[in-house]
Amino acid sequence: MNYQPENYSIKDERMKPFIDSVEIWNIINNAKPTREKVKKIIAKSLSKRRLSLEETAVLVNTTDLELVKEIKDGARVLKERVYGQRIVLFAPLYVGNLCINNCAYCGYKASNKSMERVTLTNNDLVQQVKALEDTGQKRLILVYGEHPKYNPDFIAETVKTVYKVKSGPGEIRRVNINAAPLDIEGFKKVKSVGIGTYQIFQETYHPETYKKVHLSGVKRDFNWRLTSLDRAQEAGIDDVGIGALFGLYDWRYEVLGLLRHVNHFEAVYKVGPHTISFPRIQNASELNIDKRYLVNDDDFTKLVAILRLAVPYTGLILTAREPAEIRDEIMQFGVSQIDGGTNIEMKGYTEHEKNQNIDKEQFTINDNRSLEEIMNELIEGGYIPSFCTACYRLGRTGEHFMEFSVPGFIKRYCQPNAMLTLAEYLQDYANEETKLKGYELIKENLVNYNDDKFKDKLEEKLEKIKVGERDLYF
Repeated sequence: MNYQPENYSIKDERMKPFIDSVEIWNIINNAKPTREKVKKIIAKSLSKRRLSLEETAVLVNTTDLELVKEIKDGARVLKERVYGQRIVLFAPLYVGNLCINNCAYCGYKASNKSMERVTLTNNDLVQQVKALEDTGQKRLILVYGEHPKYNPDFIAETVKTVYKVKSGPGEIRRVNINAAPLDIEGFKKVKSVGIGTYQIFQETYHPETYKKVHLSGVKRDFNWRLTSLDRAQEAGIDDVGIGALFGLYDWRYEVLGLLRHVNHFEAVYKVGPHTISFPRIQNASELNIDKRYLVNDDDFTKLVAILRLAVPYTGLILTAREPAEIRDEIMQFGVSQIDGGTNIEMKGYTEHEKNQNIDKEQFTINDNRSLEEIMNELIEGGYIPSFCTACYRLGRTGEHFMEFSVPGFIKRYCQPNAMLTLAEYLQDYANEETKLKGYELIKENLVNYNDDKFKDKLEEKLEKIKVGERDLYF
């Protein structure tokens, strides 16, 4: 088992835990919001400077409704300044749900005998990818349970298989990973097959709560998981995604835990996480948690806005765990990536049942819109749906990505690349109504483009897409 804690190497040993729960609570308890402080902190974020833990704590402690509205309005403005109106789309693909852990919040827990256990065969995987490509998907995140079967060699082989699958004009251009922590050699093996982001969620940054909800298994080791993405960095994977599962512990603490993780990456590796995720507890088979920490809609929308202000350059991911109305609201002031047409049942993209079966899923999905429906609604809302993978393939990851994104220059690349991938989708997959609306949206954005030289190059690439060229980007 390549991810067992006892496999620490000499390099692993120098990666010391960086979470001090007493320190985090002291910061929260000492943060006293005032109107002047909140406005000053928002103004700092709008200048595209990252917030400190102390400043973020002031925002999490803000309860005045007028100031909360200002926090959300500030996040909305900041998102537009850094990322423009584009929303990146991806799809999750579950490869296997075998698991050796017992996590109180997860349907895949080893003790759950009602869960149907499946690992996709090579042919199964090909069929799932074809089904996704036939809807227009270009970006996948492969998801694996934590089990010896899903070792680095297995992960690498599945990634290679996905990249080989072509269906009509469809292809997967970037595969991201959500899987168990590995040792450095394991991460090197996975990196060698050309993955994008390696995503590992700490679930909760509170050590005592972590032990309570992780009853047995490798995942019970808080520090092994906490330092997992350090090992990824040491292996050369400079594009990583962090996250917390909101509802296990006090949401204010978890927000600061995420920010403390960001601080650690910047201090040690001079690069922040590429993405931050903030999934909220949803119903799952044999769910057994302390429900006093469940996060209501008001606090959830507020914490996303705070994360946007706290880390201006980092992509925020909102998944189909949330219902459509919550996703639509939160996209306005923080989120830059969503999944669309999501199905998390094993073989779900080819054998989708009309009614969800909780014994076939890790947790409940609350947004069941198809990719086509989401594309249409995004376009109607003025968003530019994007399947762009240019940064990965041009080496704009890690520290290089920071050079572009921290000052906000990434918008120069994201917006035109979003239009190009949208044009591909409109040509290859959209119905006539969506196609008309999509090209009208592109036209509107071109009218307001303020760089004539760059605009000419963009228009030239758009015309090439209309006559059959594909995979054009800046």
